Amino acid sequence: MLDSGYIYMLIGMVGTTIAPWMQFYLQSAVVEKGISAKEYAASRLEVIVGCIMTDVVAFFIIVACAGAIYSVHPRDIQDAAEAAQGLKPFGQYAFLLFSAGLLNASVFAASILPLSTAYSVCEGLGFEAGVNKRMREAPVFYLLYTLLIVVGAGVILIPGFPLVRMILLSQVLNGALLPFILIFMIKLINKHDLMGEWTNSRWFNAISWTTVVVMIGLTLALVGISIRGG
Repeated sequence: MLDSGYIYMLIGMVGTTIAPWMQFYLQSAVVEKGISAKEYAASRLEVIVGCIMTDVVAFFIIVACAGAIYSVHPRDIQDAAEAAQGLKPFGQYAFLLFSAGLLNASVFAASILPLSTAYSVCEGLGFEAGVNKRMREAPVFYLLYTLLIVVGAGVILIPGFPLVRMILLSQVLNGALLPFILIFMIKLINKHDLMGEWTNSRWFNAISWTTVVVMIGLTLALVGISIRGG
C-alpha cells in the first residue's frame, strides 16, 4: 500500500533537485552571460556536470549523516542544528564541515532564489534586469531583489516559525508545480521555427515527458491518499 509520507518526501526530493526556479534562473543567466551558439555545448556540459556533482554530494550527505547519527544515538532530527550536533562525537572537523556546508547552502539560497524571482518578474513585466546592470539602469530589478532577501530573512527571524516544515512544504510544491513548467518548456524547445537546429532530440524528449508523467502521477497519488485519509 502506498504511504503518503513516503510519496510526500519523494515529491519533495524531486522538487528540490529539479526546482522550477532553476529553469528560469538558468535561461536568464545564459542570456545575461551572452553565450553564443558556438559556446552552447560548453555551457550545457557545465550544467550537466554541475547537476551530477550536486546530486553526488547530496547523496553522500544523506548517507553519511544518517549512518553516523543513527549508529550512535538513533533519533529523529528536527532541524539542521541537531544534525550538526549529532556529528560532534565523530570529531570537531565533522561538525565544522557540516556547519560550513550549511552556511554555504544558506548564502546560496539567500542570493540565487531571490535573483531568479527578480529575473522572472522583471523579464515578464518588461523591466531591465541583470546583475551586470547598474542600479540606475535596473532600479526595479535591484529593488525587488533586495526586498525578497529582506523579507526572507525577516520570516526566518519570526520566533517559533516552523522552518523545517516550511522547507519541506516548499519543496513539495516545487515538485507538484514542476510538470506545468516542463510541459511548456518541452513544447517551446521542440518548435523548429523558434529553436532551429537546437530542438530536443528524441532521447531528451523521452526523458522530459517521462519526468512529467511520473511527477503528475506522484502528485495525484498523494492527493488521492490524502483525501482518503491514508
